[in-house]
Amino acid sequence: MPNTIALTGANFKQVVDNNDLVIVDFWATWCGPCKSFAPVFSAAADNNPDIVFAKVDTEAAQDLSSAFQIRSIPTLMVFKEQIVVFSQAGALPPGNFDELIAHAKKLDMDQVRAEVANQQTSADT
Repeated sequence: MPNTIALTGANFKQVVDNNDLVIVDFWATWCGPCKSFAPVFSAAADNNPDIVFAKVDTEAAQDLSSAFQIRSIPTLMVFKEQIVVFSQAGALPPGNFDELIAHAKKLDMDQVRAEVANQQTSADT
């Protein structure tokens, strides 16, 4: 089984909805930093079999790139329990990526949902 899966408009919702933690790398074949980050992403996937690691080819899945307003690649997004808890353009060094993964695993999602609800209430007033 591959250590990462390819996400498309057709399978994105299913993958995010059916997995507690999904880390997504938005990339393109022509992107030098994307190519440099690929081994870091792959190694993290090998070391964390309890997480779904997925890649979105921004050229092939322009619908997803547009939906998530990807303006710069690589861009990493972390979905935990279907909520985007991290989104950042730029490749991370291995140590920083490992720290991000550890932090995502420990996130208190009840607290995150409460903060999201608070922000929505504030925006509505």
